[in-house]
Amino acid sequence: MIDIVFLMLIYFMVTSSLERAEADIAFQLPGVVEQTEPLEMPDEQIIEISPEGQVVVNMFAYDSPASRRLTELTAMLTRFREASEANRVEAIVTVAPSPDTPHQFIVRVMDALSRAGIDNVNFALDDEAF
Repeated sequence: MIDIVFLMLIYFMVTSSLERAEADIAFQLPGVVEQTEPLEMPDEQIIEISPEGQVVVNMFAYDSPASRRLTELTAMLTRFREASEANRVEAIVTVAPSPDTPHQFIVRVMDALSRAGIDNVNFALDDEAF
């Protein structure tokens, strides 16, 4: 009986085909192309915050005022930072809240900037507020 088992084992080992594992297949994924010269692109984004908490960038509203994590804004800022790094320019963001904007909305925008990895942040204040 053991002889038959060994013969079957040898038969299956000889007749089986060896396939390459998926990890062994060589391929190259598309990557980020490094620019040799900086491209002309907007190097600053201005984030406006209304008193109701609506966040507007380049006349486009992101998220709803009730959104606590501002996921759409975070995704846009992450893409902006990655594009700026690929083009070798510094990502600069200016936060321009309305004078009547509660601080909680400004803090939410600052949290979104932090999650997006943007460090260079400026504030624009309205002169009428003082």
